[in-house]
Amino acid sequence: MPLQSFIDVSADSHFPLENLPFGIFQLAEASPRVGVAIGEWILDLSVLEEAGHFRAAQLPVPNIFSQGCLNPFLALGRPAWTKVREILQHLLAAGTPDLRDNGELRARLFHRQTDVRMHLPSRIGDYTDFYSSYQHAHNVGTMLRGPENALMPNWKWLPVGYHGRASSIVVSGTPVRRPRGQTKPPDANQPLFGPSKSLDYELETAFLIGPGNSLGEPVPIAHAVNHIFGFVLMNDWSARDIQAWEYQPLGPFLAKNFATSISPWVVTLEALAPFRRPLPSQDPPPLAYLSLPNDFTFDIQLEARLQTPKMDAPHVITRTNFQNLYWSISQQVAHHTVNGCNLQPGDLLASGTISGSTEESRGCMLELTWRGTNPLALPNGETRKWLEDGDALAITGWAQGDGYRIGFGEVAGRIIPS
Repeated sequence: MPLQSFIDVSADSHFPLENLPFGIFQLAEASPRVGVAIGEWILDLSVLEEAGHFRAAQLPVPNIFSQGCLNPFLALGRPAWTKVREILQHLLAAGTPDLRDNGELRARLFHRQTDVRMHLPSRIGDYTDFYSSYQHAHNVGTMLRGPENALMPNWKWLPVGYHGRASSIVVSGTPVRRPRGQTKPPDANQPLFGPSKSLDYELETAFLIGPGNSLGEPVPIAHAVNHIFGFVLMNDWSARDIQAWEYQPLGPFLAKNFATSISPWVVTLEALAPFRRPLPSQDPPPLAYLSLPNDFTFDIQLEARLQTPKMDAPHVITRTNFQNLYWSISQQVAHHTVNGCNLQPGDLLASGTISGSTEESRGCMLELTWRGTNPLALPNGETRKWLEDGDALAITGWAQGDGYRIGFGEVAGRIIPS
């Protein structure tokens, strides 16, 4: 049965008492601070801390929830995260009078989500994007090299990834300007410069690092989850024509670093625990440092919705699931640090595009339209090979429980002209 709160939460809400995702919000005249989402509301943790309700957590950093980012809290680690979550679930429960019966305090604590501005949840020092979906990698490789050479020789031996640009990560709702760059059409003798004509979305998830590791000290795979705080949704916008010309030999550059959008709410591993599923068998078996008995994935449903300027409502163009990822989050952390690379609180590690085995589960326009050769038909009669100016793309996701769902909200952006 769903947990009961004195806050009214509908059965289809992304933010029931079982969830309580963390984020950074700002009222009109106030500074940004930490809150959690419940139903249509945000609970201001800075006011709750000021009122003394986190004394039992013995948090070592004063005014930790008055900060404009989650980094100080992320650095404390799982025991502190778990204790704060326990306190919040107790205080918000239907049978607990402390907040329920204190109207004056409630007026200071709760704000409608529609009345605040959301910020990036952490100060992101570094951002890594993996390439962890087998179907996505196979589809893209098939387009470029044919099905017999779709995967590079290393793909099933290690979680392939690249370092992205942290400074251009933006929170959901931020407009995305069409990038300019060099492209080289097949019939051109030399590259051209101008706006990208093949702008794409990439349906991804990403997780925030909590405590980091010291330089030179790898994180063993058995301890990897202790370094992971929680998940956000991600859209790693991509300019495919720029990428096709620039990516050899060092991989993505200007085609990716112009904008990466993430959702504002961070869903914790504790909230997702009921939706753990066994990681499917990997062939060949991973090397020892990537091998974890009872390794896991999550059953999280994911959708991408497109709305053009001529459409009255968004249309779902991708339906996929987090379980379509080949490499686990523990393997990603273990591989990222095996050479001694030091992760830090607030760092962001992304999944890469999440695609499944069906056409509707393809997680980007590149796959949905097969590199533009099979345009996407929309309900109003329009078609799309790639995203056009004015198009709005939103990604959402949730894990469905018995009478409740653990949701992420959405990450959304609209394309504006170059």
